[in-house]
Amino acid sequence: MYYNLCLNIYLNETRMSESAIRVENLTKQFNGFVAVDHISFAVNTGELFGLLGPNGAGKTTTINMLSTLLKATSGYGEVAGFDISKSKDDIRRSIGVVFQEPALDTKLSGKENLEFHAMMYGIGKEERRKRIKHVLELVELTDKANVLVEKYSGGMKRRLEIARGLIHEPKVLFLDEPTLGLDAQTRRHIWDYIKKLNKESGVTIILTTHYMEEADYLCDRAAIMDYGKFVAMDTPSRLKDILGGDVVSMEVDGNADSLIGQIKSFAWIKSMTRHGEILSLTMEKGERRIPELVRAAQKLGVNVTCVHLRKPSLEDVFLHFTGRTIRGEEGSQNDRHRQMTIRRAHAR
Repeated sequence: MYYNLCLNIYLNETRMSESAIRVENLTKQFNGFVAVDHISFAVNTGELFGLLGPNGAGKTTTINMLSTLLKATSGYGEVAGFDISKSKDDIRRSIGVVFQEPALDTKLSGKENLEFHAMMYGIGKEERRKRIKHVLELVELTDKANVLVEKYSGGMKRRLEIARGLIHEPKVLFLDEPTLGLDAQTRRHIWDYIKKLNKESGVTIILTTHYMEEADYLCDRAAIMDYGKFVAMDTPSRLKDILGGDVVSMEVDGNADSLIGQIKSFAWIKSMTRHGEILSLTMEKGERRIPELVRAAQKLGVNVTCVHLRKPSLEDVFLHFTGRTIRGEEGSQNDRHRQMTIRRAHAR
């Protein structure tokens, strides 16, 4: 209900404003398997929009349809004003793409990789020189321009791929899991480059990620995907406000069922989920309610071994809408089967 209301409002607003991307009921099936299931959304020019969810949710399939690498089964998509089913060449000239898998020539230098890519877009020699200088400065690789890519770190390679995606000055940049496989420190540096790029150049960015903290830090708005569908879409702050309070996690030792029965009677508990012996509770003023929860457990002979209080995260939002944690979902048998099916279909 919440998601449908926000989606309808936003689609109406974006029809009256300039949209870099517009999608309505976009669907992709592989031999009857539904990878993307009737999704609709719009992205304003200059916006940084995220598609987030577990591996196999349909994020990459969505990007591949919008970048014309895959043909949609049904529905409508528009990128930079062009229909994805009718104007593939126009779209490809208007977008940049950074794929999950590295696509650099490691036997060339960083500058040579950019030179080759720019030539493929028909950019003249003098203009190539200016643009290569600019994008290398943007991603802070000027001093590494003549170094072979095989000697680059993982973070440097990712930054070079972003520079390559910008060399032809696209209107829209697609980033598919831009920090996958990077360590936490390097990942944070890449986040800063992406945010800087979006704010300074004004390029519209749509990124996919299964790192909820990445979407929270970067995105103006985000859509949470699960099994090919959108389960929620809004700004990160509004998504977290859906839960309406603090999140208190309690690890218990004893009869958790009896404690759950007691907790359900508390009017100030807004939501509750259980993962084994850990209870996650949403409530207002959690720091004041923790003593009452502990007393209730003690009266029932349930030992509270650990209590943690925090503000809601996008991980909690995913849990709220799907009943699963994103990390738990990634490890489930159904999800592994879905991932494998989509990967095989993309490989054909």
